[in-house]
Amino acid sequence: MTLDGPLSAPVLGVSRSLSNRRWRWRAGEGRAGLGIAERLQVPEIVGRLLAQRGIGLESAADYLEPTLRSLLPDPAVLRDMDRAAARLAEAAAAGETVAVFGDYDVDGACGGALLTGLLRSLGCTVLPYVPDRLSEGYGPNLPALRGLIERGATLIVCVDCGTAAGAVFQGVAGEADVVVLDHHKAEGPPPEILATVNPNRPDCASGLGALCATGVAFMVAVGLLRELRRGGHFGGDPEPDLFALLDLVALATVCDVMPLAGLNRAFVTQGLKVMARRERPGIAALLEVAQVSGSPSAGTLGFVLGPRINAGGRISEADLGLRLLLSDDPAEARGLASTLDAVNRQRQAVEATMLEAALEAAGEQLAAGHAAVLVAGAEWHPGVVGIVAGRIKEQFNRPACVAALADGIARGSGRSVAGLDLGAAVIAARAGGVLLTGGGHAMAAGFSLPQTKLAEFHAFLDAHLASAADLPPAADLLVEGAVAVLGCTTELAQQIGRLAPFGNGNEEPTLVLPRVRVMRADRVGRERNAIRAFVEGEGGGRLKAMLFRAGEGALAEALLRSDRGLLHLAGHLRAEQWNGTSAAGFVITDVAKA
Repeated sequence: MTLDGPLSAPVLGVSRSLSNRRWRWRAGEGRAGLGIAERLQVPEIVGRLLAQRGIGLESAADYLEPTLRSLLPDPAVLRDMDRAAARLAEAAAAGETVAVFGDYDVDGACGGALLTGLLRSLGCTVLPYVPDRLSEGYGPNLPALRGLIERGATLIVCVDCGTAAGAVFQGVAGEADVVVLDHHKAEGPPPEILATVNPNRPDCASGLGALCATGVAFMVAVGLLRELRRGGHFGGDPEPDLFALLDLVALATVCDVMPLAGLNRAFVTQGLKVMARRERPGIAALLEVAQVSGSPSAGTLGFVLGPRINAGGRISEADLGLRLLLSDDPAEARGLASTLDAVNRQRQAVEATMLEAALEAAGEQLAAGHAAVLVAGAEWHPGVVGIVAGRIKEQFNRPACVAALADGIARGSGRSVAGLDLGAAVIAARAGGVLLTGGGHAMAAGFSLPQTKLAEFHAFLDAHLASAADLPPAADLLVEGAVAVLGCTTELAQQIGRLAPFGNGNEEPTLVLPRVRVMRADRVGRERNAIRAFVEGEGGGRLKAMLFRAGEGALAEALLRSDRGLLHLAGHLRAEQWNGTSAAGFVITDVAKA
């Protein structure tokens, strides 16, 4: 196996694959990888792949075996942590009624479930609340906060929202204390409330800006228990098990597309171990409904659990996901999981009706010279616009915003490509008076504006994201090695798997199988949307390869046609489990003619 090559030259000469991508070697220092392999006594390939990710000798051990013991910092590094922990400890000691105001996405549901469950175990009465996407919109609103206070809440904790809600909080000043646990970028000073724990507020020097809101909530939970411990609250009684909450932190971290490095890597690694025990009835039921057997992976979280939990907030009851995660009744959990599974299928149907028109409009805009995409439709569902924006981004390799039009207002969501900060552009547009609301982070943002200002907003995006115009029509595929079919052993696949969990910031290694011949290929799966192929290398060896979401495109045609000739396959080598045995398998992401 080789992991090196001339970085300026396309891999195997592939400057345009069948999906219009150029294959490039991922930059990295191979010699550093040898040093890592020798120091840690691991196979050379593991050392080389670590070096490709910029992992040095001193951090390599923690990368392969990430633990909270070595990577969790003192929670007090977060600004306002001590004030938030002290107030929550006071509420726990007094058995106060606490409102937990969350968001309708996975991060909000997980953070809300984490805090609600923990505070209830400490003796608080907790009122969880998730706003309706259509009637209330994102973040705290005055009627909801006043309703929670009328129900007895003396403390309101906002999770995954609240950083930009200073004006709303002024409406309940003096009626209840407010604590915000968030990670969204701040436009200015934090709201004038008791505490705002947000690693992305300008005056927070924690260096933890990559945490999702549930990660922030977990840090607050650590600080809260420490505060209670100091006050002798537990006596000889057992403390709540914070490690049991890591399944929620892992789920939110992956689904909010946070980088899987540093502390996040420990959260997801340890959280997957917790989830594998299936002790949380809601997650166990959702895994069962989704027909997931065996231990879940980061891919399970992002592509199986996340979409189903999100579906409720997108097109149905906003709190369905939160209720599922909080349920301690297996029968109730199965019912909620089945409901979310059905709602997710409805979401897919709604998305399909929007996607074709959105892609066509996006193509026309890019042909006309726009740097970024902004499309809108009167019949589009506002709960699905973010997913469609993501599809456009993937198709055209450009930042994309999609909005639903109703009553003269455009409500939308956007997704960006690496290196272009969409959240900053949206915040700037709001500050400039173009938008009614807007916020987010580098890769995703939400917004609303008068329909009459759509053209002005599009021009604003074009100006702030002008460098997008220079992007290729499809993102380059970064390749980390070429390996012969004969060398694709189970042991090699298992060694590569040591770098998991894979995701944003720690992408699964992409390898190339050069000059293979497809011996047999057929469509498989419930909807016949996957292709199973058996390939043979020039030097011998046979391997099963899978292409998922195959559709009717060029990749599928190349695998299925009888006169296909020799092909280069790019994808991921994995150790697959079947009937208690392991075998190497290949997941295809791209194909080029040899």
